[in-house]
Amino acid sequence: MLANPSAIGVKADATGEITLAYSLFANSEWCVIKPQDIVVGLKLALAAGNESYAALAKALGMSASEVHAAVGRLADARLLDPDSRKIRRKPLVEFLLHGVPYAFPVAVGEMTRGVPTAWAAPVMSGKVATTENEAPVWPQPDGTCKGLSVEPLYRTVPAAADKDPALYDLLALVDALRLGRARERMIAAKEIERRLNHG
Repeated sequence: MLANPSAIGVKADATGEITLAYSLFANSEWCVIKPQDIVVGLKLALAAGNESYAALAKALGMSASEVHAAVGRLADARLLDPDSRKIRRKPLVEFLLHGVPYAFPVAVGEMTRGVPTAWAAPVMSGKVATTENEAPVWPQPDGTCKGLSVEPLYRTVPAAADKDPALYDLLALVDALRLGRARERMIAAKEIERRLNHG
């Protein structure tokens, strides 16, 4: 029997059975990475210098406050140095490979027109055998091909990728991690490591 059940958030009923009354951590503030933070992190990893929030927001189709909040969460998660605002590449790569597929899983939807992603994107062209009907795409009315719809990490991803081919490559590789089977994930992981660990 516990000496003081109420002190640790449990209570005992008349029969002496102990049940959880409340969680000590229920109201705690935890850093929670959001999908758009990955987009901001990848853009920062590609950035040549210390870009302003306004410039990042314009490039990514987000508001400056969204970018500012994302940078704060990336810093809280130790994926970004808060002083220099530079991405910590090794931790980011580790999170992309081992965290993102579980934190932000995705499934293919119905056939639609859109922008090729994952193994259908140019960055993985020729590395994975696939049919046109299996091609994952971000839904976009003016997209270049038809395929199975895949929800991007953030709604502005297709437009942001269109402006920045290097960002497009990384976002498509991340989608291969979120969506792919073992072979697609292995190819995408190697390419992400090559681009970010040595960038």
